[in-house]
Order: sequence, then C-alpha cells, then structure tokens
Amino acid sequence: MNEVIRLEEIRKTYHLGDQSVEVLKGVSLGIQPGEMVSLTGASGSGKSTLMNLLGCLDRPSSGKYWLDGHDVSQLSPAQRARMRGEKLGFVFQSFQLLSRTSALDNVLLPLEYASHTVDRREARRRAQQLLERVGLGERLDHEPSQLSGGQQQRVAIARSLINRPALLLADEPTGNLDSKTSREILQLFKELHRNEGLTIVIVTHDPHVAQAAERIIRLSDGLVVEDTRTDAALATSGAPTP
Repeated sequence: MNEVIRLEEIRKTYHLGDQSVEVLKGVSLGIQPGEMVSLTGASGSGKSTLMNLLGCLDRPSSGKYWLDGHDVSQLSPAQRARMRGEKLGFVFQSFQLLSRTSALDNVLLPLEYASHTVDRREARRRAQQLLERVGLGERLDHEPSQLSGGQQQRVAIARSLINRPALLLADEPTGNLDSKTSREILQLFKELHRNEGLTIVIVTHDPHVAQAAERIIRLSDGLVVEDTRTDAALATSGAPTP
C-alpha cells in the first residue's frame, strides 16, 4: 500500500539578507491512506512551514516529498498548483468563503480551477450531496453572512472534498469556533475519516484538538520529537485503553 505522504530528510532554509534561517532540519515521516493525524508544536516549531510544504504551497530546500506516490519535491509553481487541485483539499481557520456567494457555489469553486472537467449537472449533484453530508442540505442557497461560524466551516469542509482529494489538510480548523462548535467539527472530521476512509492531517497548537486524531506528530525546533498513537487509535483498533 502506497503512503499518501512520504517525507525523507526534508529541510527548509529561508535567506534573509545575509542571514540564513533553517526552519526544518531533516524531517522524515510517512502517513498511510486513511490515517487521521495531528501535526502539533509550539510557535516557531516549524509546523506552519511543514504545512506549506505538504500543501504544495512551497518546496523544500532539500530532501524528498512524495504525495500519493508522486515526487513533488522539485515541482515548478505551476506544477504544484496542478497537484493541489488534483490531490489536496484545504480547510482553514478563517473559512475563506466568498462572501456574496451561496453555500453551493462556494463548494463548487475548486472545480473552476481543476485540471479535469466535470459536467455541470454532475458537479452540482456532487456539491449538494457534500452539503447534505455535512448537515447543510437545507442551506444550499445561504450566503456566509446567513450562516453561523460552525456552518461556514462545514461549507469549507464540503468545498475541500469536491475534487475527491487524496489528502485533506486542516489548518487550525477550530481556531475561530467556540468549544461546543469545535467538538462538532472535530466529530465531523472523525466521521469522514471513519466512514469514508479519508486521510486527514490537522495542524493545531491545541492539545485537545490534537487528541481527536489517531496519531500525534509533534515538532520542536524544526524536528519531529514525538510520534505517538492516541486513545482514539486504540479505540478504533479495538485494543483496550490503559
């Protein structure tokens, strides 16, 4: 079984004038299809830089990155953009919805930039099904201003799935939500992971959010310092929790 993510000795150095700042210092890890993983660490640990690399928004200074079996380490910006459209779904802290656009059309938006063409009727059917899947089947025509924060994030999750990605990247997805709504969104991620086999990486500084995943990868000073299974993983496998 091919890994969805394989990193080997990933390094990232930024050059600021005469100074060089090494943010990632040799990160190696693998993530299997269907895993739900949290990537965590303090501010300055390198997790945001790693998120940008995983999302094909940047490329490493050295090392290798395979995404769903494709070596994306040295792709050009245009090639990385195509890979994002084909392989990745994104969920952001600030939702990133178009303000005067319906929930349905927000979900459809990534198809406008996809390298493959989807029939308009099929696209709308797929978008409607996704909104129903996240509990918004009766809000198809609502604009973001007519939706709560939690509902807006549900639209964003549906949008992230419209291209049927190999990997869903969620960057602080509960950061702008209250505790009750945060739990609901995390439960939705768990259901997508459990019922549909979706591979999910959640970037978070919140230990409670991190514990929702099956596996926690913690970064410190540009290195992976901890890679552990959680109680959620044990519960899924049926093994007794300690």
